[in-house]
Amino acid sequence: MSKVHNFSAGPCILPQEVLQQASEAVINFNNLDLSLIEISHRSKDFIEVMETAQSLVKELLGVPEGYEVLFLQGGASLGFLKVPYNFMKAGGSAAYVDTGTWASNAMKEAQKVGDVIEVASSADKNYSYIPSNYPIPGEADYLHITTNNTIYGTQLKKFPISRIPVIADMSSDIFSQRINVSNFDMIYAGAQKNMGPAGTTVYIVKKSALGKTGRTIPTMLDLETHIKKESMFNTPPVFAIYVSMLTLQWLKKNGGVEWIEKVNQDKADLLYNEIDNNPLFVGVANPADRSNMNATFILTNEELKDEFDKMWQSANISGIKGHRSVGGYRASMYNALPLESVQVLVDVMKEFGQKFG
Repeated sequence: MSKVHNFSAGPCILPQEVLQQASEAVINFNNLDLSLIEISHRSKDFIEVMETAQSLVKELLGVPEGYEVLFLQGGASLGFLKVPYNFMKAGGSAAYVDTGTWASNAMKEAQKVGDVIEVASSADKNYSYIPSNYPIPGEADYLHITTNNTIYGTQLKKFPISRIPVIADMSSDIFSQRINVSNFDMIYAGAQKNMGPAGTTVYIVKKSALGKTGRTIPTMLDLETHIKKESMFNTPPVFAIYVSMLTLQWLKKNGGVEWIEKVNQDKADLLYNEIDNNPLFVGVANPADRSNMNATFILTNEELKDEFDKMWQSANISGIKGHRSVGGYRASMYNALPLESVQVLVDVMKEFGQKFG
């Protein structure tokens, strides 16, 4: 384990064994005396990487028949545009839930393609909660949700029951908990939270839902293009896909999504318990909607900020400065962050409370 306790919101911590394997592959991949990033993406060695990564996604998430798994470029931000192009009918509409910056950005991209209905928003309280009990328009072509909001520290604890197809951006909590993939027409997620380095995005898409919009889709935005070419319409980001494959192998070896879901809950419980019981801290997000991935909190006395900063920095803690939209602190606890690192942070908070409380 790294001596630095890495709470970075993304790019984020990855398993040490994955970093070791990846570093070796950059020098000599599969004993080819060639670097991973030198070989042809159409070589047998890399095709095996792609197929293994896709197979692991299906296995770990229990992806049912009829779904395709793609590893593409552009990040989830390009996915914001792929969604309406592939699922919003010409002259149709789409429903969006606005729960934070990335959800809002997804909505703005969809507005460039067609009619967008904002069915709910938590902007009125700086996205500190998840809206509930909102009406879902039956005439819309799909409902778009963002399952975890890294900046604000909120997370959907249950998914909406919808009469229309549901599409989810799971960039910051995919593989962190069990999900029923069949409840979604598409799930998409950037790799740089729980899977690998930035550079690739996984798409899990119901094949039968495509090709029904009646619109002309730009080639690179057309998911059917990428399905036909098996994620290799253009040169794929081989390194990001390879590291994602290694991370998914690590997850499988340790017990899969069921195992990591429990670990993540233990980490979140440990930190939130300290936030709630230490009078020098207060949580930002509504308790019922708190994210297990990103805990946001502030000091009750800002005059003590320099003192607290010195203490966590001295403990080799990195990456807990809060986003400017929220302030305070944000501890991101993605899959590869060990419970021990959360304990180090909690111990610092306890010591801080004893010293200044």
